[in-house]
Amino acid sequence: MEQKKSHSLSLLKPVKTLFRRFHLTLFFVLIIGCLSGAVLLMSDILQNTSADPNYTSSINAGTIDEATLNRLNDLHTSPQGAPPPTLPAGRVNPFGE
Repeated sequence: MEQKKSHSLSLLKPVKTLFRRFHLTLFFVLIIGCLSGAVLLMSDILQNTSADPNYTSSINAGTIDEATLNRLNDLHTSPQGAPPPTLPAGRVNPFGE
């Protein structure tokens, strides 16, 4: 019984020393391998989409509602600059003197 136990321990000793010496390297190789696999799988998913060729979108191109059009027209361009901020009425700003 004791002979089998010492024999199995002697077989594991080189493996233990290998892990003890290269544990950090093995960890980084495992992490880089997992990340590479994830990137490859996501790349494959993005490239090979299985969209139905008979699908038609419910969005009509070139149409916009009036409220959105008014909001877009109210925007300023970059050279115009932003209007100065206005504080709400009745509130005191402790940082502006």
